[in-house]
Amino acid sequence: METWSHHLCLGLLLLLLLSAECLGAEGRLAHKLFRDLFANYTSALRPVADTDQTLNVTLEVTLSQIIDMDERNQVLTLYLWIRQEWMDAYLRWDPNAYGGLDSIRIPSSLVWRPDIVLYNKADAQSSASASTNVVVRHDGAVRWDAPAITRSSCRVDVSAFPFDAQRCGLTFGSWTHGGHQLDVRPRGAAASLADFVENVEWRVLGMPARRRVLTYGCCSEPYPDVTFTLLLRRRAAAYVCNLLLPCVLISLLAPLAFHLPANSGEKVSLGVTVLLALTVFQLLLAESMPPAESVPLIGKYYMATMTMVTFSTALTILIMNLHYCGPSARPVPAWARVLLLGHLARGLCVRERGEPCGQPRPPEPVPSPQPPAGPPAGPCHEPHCLCRQEALLHHVSTIASTFCSHRAAQRRREDWKRLARVMDRFFLGIFFSMALVMSLLVLVQAL
Repeated sequence: METWSHHLCLGLLLLLLLSAECLGAEGRLAHKLFRDLFANYTSALRPVADTDQTLNVTLEVTLSQIIDMDERNQVLTLYLWIRQEWMDAYLRWDPNAYGGLDSIRIPSSLVWRPDIVLYNKADAQSSASASTNVVVRHDGAVRWDAPAITRSSCRVDVSAFPFDAQRCGLTFGSWTHGGHQLDVRPRGAAASLADFVENVEWRVLGMPARRRVLTYGCCSEPYPDVTFTLLLRRRAAAYVCNLLLPCVLISLLAPLAFHLPANSGEKVSLGVTVLLALTVFQLLLAESMPPAESVPLIGKYYMATMTMVTFSTALTILIMNLHYCGPSARPVPAWARVLLLGHLARGLCVRERGEPCGQPRPPEPVPSPQPPAGPPAGPCHEPHCLCRQEALLHHVSTIASTFCSHRAAQRRREDWKRLARVMDRFFLGIFFSMALVMSLLVLVQAL
């Protein structure tokens, strides 16, 4: 048993020595390969065997995070992983000559790198490449993976805020090499979103890639570039709950001022209170709304709602004047009596107490005072005849005339009050329909 344990320990020790020797040999081979590759290598020139040969660079972008979207300055800040691949004609070797070593990792500053930059960069600092390693394969394939925080210009259109969608392009291309010297192409049809961290304000719909070849005024040769278009849609749930729904509820409350009785004294107060509430929400909206050349959708909705509430308050004041017409008011015009107190009142079911809906009230005849009969012709011989009570008859005639005038004035006041109720009912339907339609049109945009 002791002999078997002794042999096992010797075997393990021999295995460790062989492994260390193998690793040491691999390290020595890697150092030898590095010295052989960079003995006469320069990173200042394009690594092509023929100067007329075009060097192909494959560009791959992975979107990791949306750091910030500055609508005021129209700057988009992203965290990207950028992978570039190309062939270096001077970094090739035979793996069998170096113990099967087929790839090495070396600092990127030692090899030639394409001068691919972000054309629409919006950062005041000079661009500096990340000091990461490159992977060099035995066939000359070089892969350079580098993280980058990019600040690019993006034209932001907030006309449909908070239901807006944005398209922000990131254009990559060589700064000094033309298309005959360096050709850049995207890997795949779109950027990768596999490692994307979800943003609380924006939802990413995609990031397609498109290659273009442009000729600029400064140079005659074409310059290829790759544009990754980031498709964004704003998450509008917070804006709907905090800004839009309160305005919708307040706008639906405003037409109810027409339903309040005129004697309550709160018709105008309700309209003014609703207008003040909308003004407060308008100030909150102005703080959270990004600046824009045109008025955003929610701003148009607020302005339309405030205009509607202002008109409804003004109409309420006019209707109150109709309701409180004094005894000196003129009678309701004939056209208003026929159209408003007749047809419109029946259509809106505005009736007096005890009057059936849809049937007009029969007009009451206005009694006209009859002058007292004059004394009979000839002398009257009755001592208690009424013809001898002329003063009493005159007072009775005056009382009857005053009663008839008072009854006619009261009738005119009742007609004006009824006209005011008809107008209240009519404008209640009009403004409530307007508020409902505007609210639905805005809320449909959120679906």
